[in-house]
Amino acid sequence: MTASAVALTVDALGELKGIRHGFFTRTGGVSEGLYVSLNCGFSAGDDPEMVAVNRDRAMAAFDRTADALATVCQVHGARVAAVERPWSHRNRPVADGLVSGVPGVVLGVLTADCAPVLFADGAAGVIGAAHVGWRGAKDGVLEATVRAMADLGARIDNVTAAIGPCIAQGSYEVGPSYPEPFLKQDPANRGFFRSSRRAGHFLFDFAGYVTRRLAALGLKEVGRLGADTCREEQRFFSYRRATLRGEAYTGRNLSAIVLER
Repeated sequence: MTASAVALTVDALGELKGIRHGFFTRTGGVSEGLYVSLNCGFSAGDDPEMVAVNRDRAMAAFDRTADALATVCQVHGARVAAVERPWSHRNRPVADGLVSGVPGVVLGVLTADCAPVLFADGAAGVIGAAHVGWRGAKDGVLEATVRAMADLGARIDNVTAAIGPCIAQGSYEVGPSYPEPFLKQDPANRGFFRSSRRAGHFLFDFAGYVTRRLAALGLKEVGRLGADTCREEQRFFSYRRATLRGEAYTGRNLSAIVLER
């Protein structure tokens, strides 16, 4: 029997009519070894044919095939791509956010500890997705994605956002200089850091920081899927976990959203 891809959802988005979304786990794919099993990242070192099958399996959960899925070359920046039709992986643009008002186009982001954030204005028929690492979050990828949605006709105060699985504070130890740029940005960001067991090190509440940045935008609602990609090995790929083990590669978790009407 063929296993099915498993997608987690957040109520805030799931209640919107005409919108389908999912934060896929690593379950239900065909990849092997370090990539077991639903690795959806072509750039992670996995067999491309297996990745293609995995993407097809994920899109089957949306009643679509992989050629409906648009992903980008993610670089931890704040550039946003407007999607009118899906492109091939080889022709994907450099960006960390995607927006669309075209029914049937699936927007996808790939993560392995970074935060996937999905957006929708159901009334306007505009969706968005963002790959949010700490640099992108600090440099404004969330704000840029919402602005790009507004350019397509979304009302910012009617946009719902959902934060998917990412690394949790208990797993995110950072060095002595790490908090400085966040504190320069806003001294109140000190609240997202607590002391680690190692002297001079801190544990960073990354999901909390992302949540605050979203809340400051005046969105309709911000939902959050509580998870820790680093600790939950059976459910998620994690770059931090792989690094701590000395593994050269890890897979990528797919998060996706589609406008159905």
